[in-house]
Amino acid sequence: MDTKKDFPCLNQKIGGLSPVYLDSACMSLKPRCVIDKMVEYYEQYSGCGGRSAHKFSSRTTEEVAKARQLVSDFIGAKKPEQVLFTKNTTESINLVAKSFKFKPTDIVLTTDKEHNSNLVPWLLMSRNKIIRHKTISSKPDGSFDIEAFRDLMQREKDIKMVSINHVSNIDGYKNPIKEIIEIAHDNNAVVLLDGAQSVPHTKIDVEKEDIDFLAFSGHKMCGPTGTGVLYGKEELLNELNPFIVGGDTVEDVDGDKITFLEIPEKFEAGLQDYAGIIGLGEAARYLSDIGIEKVEKHVNDLNIYLDEKIKQIENVKIIGSSDPKRRSGITNAVVEGINSHEIAMYLDEVKNIMVRDGAHCVHSWYNKTKTKASLRASLYLYNDKSDIDAYVEGLKEYIELIR
Repeated sequence: MDTKKDFPCLNQKIGGLSPVYLDSACMSLKPRCVIDKMVEYYEQYSGCGGRSAHKFSSRTTEEVAKARQLVSDFIGAKKPEQVLFTKNTTESINLVAKSFKFKPTDIVLTTDKEHNSNLVPWLLMSRNKIIRHKTISSKPDGSFDIEAFRDLMQREKDIKMVSINHVSNIDGYKNPIKEIIEIAHDNNAVVLLDGAQSVPHTKIDVEKEDIDFLAFSGHKMCGPTGTGVLYGKEELLNELNPFIVGGDTVEDVDGDKITFLEIPEKFEAGLQDYAGIIGLGEAARYLSDIGIEKVEKHVNDLNIYLDEKIKQIENVKIIGSSDPKRRSGITNAVVEGINSHEIAMYLDEVKNIMVRDGAHCVHSWYNKTKTKASLRASLYLYNDKSDIDAYVEGLKEYIELIR
């Protein structure tokens, strides 16, 4: 897949070396078309959408509507109004957490591999007795225990919501969402899907898959920072309480009577990041034109290649499944006896290779499993085999240097 040329960050030299970027699970790079689309807004029609009647405002309103339609089509939504623009996955999950009409007896169920963004909101709400929170444990290989989940859902009738990652940012494992949603719905529970790691390179059809809520970020799918989406079924969005309120959320205020606008405006308070939203729409168009299935195959093929290479290095333990096909473009590893941060710093400073080290915002899992901070290489459409070769050789070089 020859897309590296589309990304200005990769077409430069830093210290005489081309950058090797292997941190897309954290943040994807931005193609030229997305950058140009955002500059277009600032240079040509930098107005306030939805408020004024002049040309700049009208053009902004039109471009935001186009972006909403592009994102809606990208995930298979029935109506563009079901797409709410937020800052990121974190805000999208918090919007549901704060706006859904829970009772104190209701249980929100998560897995033991959730990103802090899909754990901390529920922990705080449980601490404040707004809900109850339960966790379902993964199998020893990191896979989802569907039978334990089925038994729990049938046994525990107060589970109101299942809030779960689609793809884990620890090990790239893709949860069996079809079965999870079917079991949850059979037991009268709603599913909130954290799609931060799946939407960028996995075909999502919210209608076909009967997804209730889907949260994801623009910055992981070639879009701008500070952009995200919450998709919801129309009837569920209409039942949510307002989250952040103020300008652009109300139709009228008369004394103490407030009439809120319909979705999506009801949840998009204040002046929006118009350039970012427009850029996010362009990112959805870019990925759609390439074909998300092609992106997924490219990433999975590269991960198989990386797996073959890295397993030849002694004392490197890969987190998660031994089968790279089940790791969705993520190879997260612990190198015995070596601090992952030191490796990451060496790769960056000496080789211009960019990976991520640490607990990857899943401290609960690392503490539970007593796993040391790890070194994660995550792949995307602009990577190729030369990137992997450089990473593996750099990793070998540092290990030999230390030992």
